Amino acid sequence: KGETYYVISTEEGIKDFALLSVCTHLGCVVPWDKAKNKFCCPCHGSQYDENGKVVRGPAPLSLALAHTTTLNGNLALFPWTEKDFRTETDPWWN
Repeated sequence: KGETYYVISTEEGIKDFALLSVCTHLGCVVPWDKAKNKFCCPCHGSQYDENGKVVRGPAPLSLALAHTTTLNGNLALFPWTEKDFRTETDPWWN
């Protein structure tokens, strides 16, 4: 069983983190809304900024993080165990 993460690319390259695509309210998949420049949950309206930080509820928490790295030319994700850089709190998803 795998989980779906968003890998974020910029003009400078891939960010060093990925975002779990699951809303922290009731588990709906949260797509990127290019027009709003946010991740917007279609189920109950929760919104997350470009780094996955919750900016509008009812979602109680930001999207879960994973680290990204390149191994042998392939993208790899691995667990985020340190403090959440968006909130300076311990990760709730561990």
